[in-house]
Amino acid sequence: MKNITTIARRELGAYFNSPIAYVVVAVFLLLSGLLFFQTLFIQQTAELRELFDGFWTTLLVAIVGPAITMRLLAEERSNDTLELLLTMPVSDWEVVLGKYLAALGLFAFVMAGMLVFAGTVSALGPLDKGPAFAGFLGLFLVAATYMAIGMMTSSFTKNQIVAFIGAVLLCLILWLIGKVVQVFPPTVQPLLDWLGMDRHIGNMARGVIDSRDILYFFTLIGSCLLITQATLESRRWR
Repeated sequence: MKNITTIARRELGAYFNSPIAYVVVAVFLLLSGLLFFQTLFIQQTAELRELFDGFWTTLLVAIVGPAITMRLLAEERSNDTLELLLTMPVSDWEVVLGKYLAALGLFAFVMAGMLVFAGTVSALGPLDKGPAFAGFLGLFLVAATYMAIGMMTSSFTKNQIVAFIGAVLLCLILWLIGKVVQVFPPTVQPLLDWLGMDRHIGNMARGVIDSRDILYFFTLIGSCLLITQATLESRRWR
């Protein structure tokens, strides 16, 4: 556990010692703020649901998540420091979890900034705290899943741009697949419907916290991190 926290602190510090963290936080809050205040002033609706379940927010998270994680392993491989890291007295899992926790920590700063939107709704009228909590939790789990995908693609290549593009494509496929499930054969439709992220985040945006949705997110996150760990382990034997 000590190695995981040490790696996480190092990576989180690296984020804030470069413009990456500040750009990610600023861009996400600026664009999500525009979406929120558009709903507030143009549609004259003081609610958070569109912020959690809207197309533009989903697209924004699908870009920001991989942008946060694209450098975590690809940069190590590009600088030939990954092999050095793997020779240290740390396990592959500790490397993966430490770097992943740093990415989650950075997005937690983003989520903290988004509390301003909840405060705005509360100032204008009663805030339904249950759906708001479920929505924030759902958005964080979506970002956590997208960042796990980004970690996985970052372990495949030395090129950060390739890792970023690959992760964004996978994230968008996960979101879109549930919307086009009807074009596939009936035998695979239940599986594709379950894989589609839109249904799961939609439930949480409505304020419904279902254990099946939580299991969905943790299954995807765990699978991606397992693949990342297996990729790192394979490098030890080359």
